[in-house]
Amino acid sequence: MIPIPKESYSAWNFRLSAFQYDTILFYVMKAWNQKRYDLSEKSDDACTPKAMSISAVPQNQSIYNESMKDLKFVFVHGLSGWGSYDKQNEKMPYWGMRNGDLIRQLKEAGYEACSASVSPYGSAYDRACELYAQLSGTVTDYGIRHSAFHGHPRFGRDFSGMPLIDRFDDDSRLVLIGHSFGGAAIRLFSQILSDGIEEEGSDFFQGNKGKRLFSIVTIASPMNGTTAYDLYEDPDFDPSSVKISLKEKFFARLMSGASGPKDRIERSTDNAAFDMHIDNALKMNEGIRTLKHVYYFSQPCCSTRKVDDDCHIPIESRTEPIYLKTSRIMGVYQGKTQNGFPVGRDWLENDGLVNTFSAKAPLGAPSKAFDQNDIRKGTWNVFATYEGDHMSLQGGLFHVNPVKDYYMELLKMISSLED
Repeated sequence: MIPIPKESYSAWNFRLSAFQYDTILFYVMKAWNQKRYDLSEKSDDACTPKAMSISAVPQNQSIYNESMKDLKFVFVHGLSGWGSYDKQNEKMPYWGMRNGDLIRQLKEAGYEACSASVSPYGSAYDRACELYAQLSGTVTDYGIRHSAFHGHPRFGRDFSGMPLIDRFDDDSRLVLIGHSFGGAAIRLFSQILSDGIEEEGSDFFQGNKGKRLFSIVTIASPMNGTTAYDLYEDPDFDPSSVKISLKEKFFARLMSGASGPKDRIERSTDNAAFDMHIDNALKMNEGIRTLKHVYYFSQPCCSTRKVDDDCHIPIESRTEPIYLKTSRIMGVYQGKTQNGFPVGRDWLENDGLVNTFSAKAPLGAPSKAFDQNDIRKGTWNVFATYEGDHMSLQGGLFHVNPVKDYYMELLKMISSLED
């Protein structure tokens, strides 16, 4: 059993009801005047490197193909998130938040976009199975061996007659966009779709469908895990030694009270909490190939500033209040994982929940800084660090951040790439 550390106040494992959301919002508005990000503004608090919107990149048209129009953009939410199959999405779209429904806005602009609804607390494996069922319009099949080993039903929700996309075959061209733990789900999905897996069950496990993938985009994703979990399990580190303000404690406790059901979290290895530990994320990475024909992009985020070599602190104007405590502790933690992996200074910079370093690329995978003149397949093209916290590119929870232009430019760039 891998419980969520109580001390972390489980910022990862909440799913807000409408009442809980409105209650938290009320207290936030009383404590702060509502602010909007101005991510173009330069200040001494800015992360390094400066954030660069995709729209600011002068594109070299010689490497683009404007006739590429048949892409299907599939958005996959993070832990505790929701999508188009969930009623909660009608009140508060996960993609766009209080800015309005981003998926609808993208559709109105002519893009074929949709948002999946995978298990809020499920493992990357279970989420991959659910994503396949939604894309193919079939019954979710977790596989005979997997379900028996982890002690849960083999079959899940039936999506027959209500697929996410109108066609899912070898002529399909998918662009998978995953936020936070959604990045782990789409990466594992791509691996199984391409190479298959030793499992008995649906056609998903047979593989040989990798050519359906065109691009993979991760946003604030813990590709190598996050210290938000590991720091509470390091016997040589005492989180209580970090000075936390009363305000930060208040919002951390408030979020603790808004925690949702933990039915899948109780399982030993078949849950998101397990997968996001650094050791387990690195182990997962060993089984995921970087496919040579796929364009990979990653967007790390940062809402901290460097105080000295051993300390990063959250920028309050850029960080959701519910993340301040976690961000502050992550900003000083250095140590070792249970398997002895060293966590050094590279891991201090963070977005409140994910270490900026971990969101750039899987360790050991080919990667390079994004260059508009050299966008490569089979390599992680890492965008400049975005100056915002973990939810900024969702539209923000309480710090409203307009994101439509960001995604319009992102989809425009990907749609123009050569096949």
